[in-house]
Amino acid sequence: MKANAQPACDTPPGKSIWREIANACLWVVPPIAVVIGVFLLVVQHARFSDAGRTFLASMVYSLLIGMPSAILLNWVGFRYTKRFPRLIFLINTVVLLCTATAGCLGGAFVLQFFPGWTYWPEFQSSYPTTIIITLVVGLSISSFETMRHRLQYATLELRTQQAEQERAHKLLAEARLSSLASRIHPHFLFNTLNSIASLIPTDPKRAEDTVGKLASLLRFSLNGNQAGLVPLSQELKIVRDYLEIERTRFGLRLRYTIDVPATLDDMKVPPLGLVTLVENAIKHVAAKRAEGAIIGVVGSLEGGRVRLEVIDDGLGFSLEAITPEHGLGNLVSRMELLFGDRGQLAVARADEKTVVSLLFPVSEGLR
Repeated sequence: MKANAQPACDTPPGKSIWREIANACLWVVPPIAVVIGVFLLVVQHARFSDAGRTFLASMVYSLLIGMPSAILLNWVGFRYTKRFPRLIFLINTVVLLCTATAGCLGGAFVLQFFPGWTYWPEFQSSYPTTIIITLVVGLSISSFETMRHRLQYATLELRTQQAEQERAHKLLAEARLSSLASRIHPHFLFNTLNSIASLIPTDPKRAEDTVGKLASLLRFSLNGNQAGLVPLSQELKIVRDYLEIERTRFGLRLRYTIDVPATLDDMKVPPLGLVTLVENAIKHVAAKRAEGAIIGVVGSLEGGRVRLEVIDDGLGFSLEAITPEHGLGNLVSRMELLFGDRGQLAVARADEKTVVSLLFPVSEGLR
């Protein structure tokens, strides 16, 4: 089953940031270029002191190295941080070396037009310092940004998991309420109480057992502290109690068998999942036919997956007709949250019988 996950936003974070950088460049680069152009025209034939030469060279190198480095690091970071988390530091280093080299070559080219500068001597003298400064500053900033982006992704994933857990708890609560509502429905409750009353004079022991089963059934439904998964042995006990209670109503019209090996007792299953399938069979088969119903509960382990089946001799139904408000619709949603694509609720016909199956994986977290 595929759980439908909605994207956190309409536009991927990388594209959004890239668009912001492009917009910023459109507004910032032209004014800077105009200012530098005017400055270069004014000072082209001026004589520089040592401080002036240092300031001019620093400004040229910062412009030609700093801005390309910032743009490329953002571009690389958003596309490769999650894809190559262990290599991102090396990738950033290569990017900075390339931008520093290109910027230094470009800076030496620009500065050669001013008095006192020549191309190759300027490049050779400034290149080592430029590489060191670019790597120190660039890697420091990129490391900080990488950690910030990872924190953002981790926060987003945590919030998504929390939202899914809250949805799972809500669905489980709705399943319990729905199951409880069906069990304390006036017809069910009154019929059960009438059956108990009729048993007291003739079979008080069975009447007492039925009261205990009804109490156990209601207690299980009302228990709000159950985990997302319960042992199969506990689920089977509730199934037996429910079938025995219904048997006091239907008598010999309801016949059932439970064939689940004891080796599966500790397997974890969705609470009230198997009970929901049995309820569906009783409601739509046993309660609507004069001859009642024959219901079988079967369990098996197939290639690392648990298969639980409820088999009845009714005419069957289609899952496409099930609405989200239906008990089976709620079960489908819970299976999606618990097992994703690995869980399955299926309906089939075999030997003129209806087979409703729950199929889900067994893993370390589910045992």
